[in-house]
Amino acid sequence: MDQNQYRDLIASEDGGTIKKLAMCVLKAVSCGYAVGVSLRNIAYDIGLLRTYKPGAGVISVGNITAGGTGKTPLVIWFSKYLAQKGASCAILTRGYKAQPGKLTDEPAILAKSCPAAQVVINVDRVAAAKKVIGEGSIDVFIMDDGFQHRRLGRDVDIIAVDATCPFGFGRLLPAGLLREPVKSIKRADMVIITRSDQVDDSAIAEIEETIKKIAPQVPVAKSICCHPGAIAMKGHRLTMNELRRGKVFAFCGIGNPEAFVGQLGRCGMTLVGSKSYNDHHDYNVRDIADIYEEAKYLGANIILTTQKDWVKAALLIKGFEDIRFAYLELELEFTSGLDKIDELLQSFCPPEDVNHQTGQNDESN
Repeated sequence: MDQNQYRDLIASEDGGTIKKLAMCVLKAVSCGYAVGVSLRNIAYDIGLLRTYKPGAGVISVGNITAGGTGKTPLVIWFSKYLAQKGASCAILTRGYKAQPGKLTDEPAILAKSCPAAQVVINVDRVAAAKKVIGEGSIDVFIMDDGFQHRRLGRDVDIIAVDATCPFGFGRLLPAGLLREPVKSIKRADMVIITRSDQVDDSAIAEIEETIKKIAPQVPVAKSICCHPGAIAMKGHRLTMNELRRGKVFAFCGIGNPEAFVGQLGRCGMTLVGSKSYNDHHDYNVRDIADIYEEAKYLGANIILTTQKDWVKAALLIKGFEDIRFAYLELELEFTSGLDKIDELLQSFCPPEDVNHQTGQNDESN
């Protein structure tokens, strides 16, 4: 069963006998998973399991659901924010399916988008933090996908909640997409509702109400994804007007493919077809050929994907250039709560007079 079939299965309990039996099995497994998650969290809460403090500030960016919730754009935004404030930053990421000496999709995007930060790939974020501290001074760590990685102590816990699928169908894995109960939001210092422009206002209000009932003290911010254009081979840029005039075929291998495909339509593009793969899919030449052939059959003149997919697919495109391949640019914008974020991150930033003095010294050199 691939990712899309699995999401279809757990999205609703309605269906025939086979689906109902499958859901019964998944719910039984979920019960065991719930016990394990609860015992682990209790062990950390009462101190049976200890956390490691690395000697620098730690900001965790995570979620309570499996799949893409928009964590990577948030990590990039926080890294750039801190760099602009004069803070030295290291990003700790597990690097899903990472191989020694090779950057996978998300770490590669982080390294390219955050040149001022160190990007350290290690499933064991404690070991990664120790390595960075051992090599020199650092002001703050940003831990990617860190909400469940409680062994590394953090000063700030930020949760991303995807507006298009906020609470994982209300069930724990594998019967739903929740990695831990929704009540775990109480541990957070802030919730950021991502893709908040992709649902109507009533849905956003319902999400905010759920968060408020569980954790009334936790501030909430809202963000949207903006798309200035797309980047094709050799860095050639396509404007949004060019994308809107074309016929687009989309493909992706991300946690929430519907959000990506749906966003293209909301941006005013003419979408002739799409193809999705499992999250973190490793593309091969046959995959690219299949995408190209389907796009050509449907009359597309642009094949569009995400930057995450582009990292692994771009080198395979040679020979298929008569249809332009490109990835959609993405910039994060906060529509509310930016003042709360400023307040939350203030302690990680050097004083402004130090930044000013450092800037003067740099200019004099």
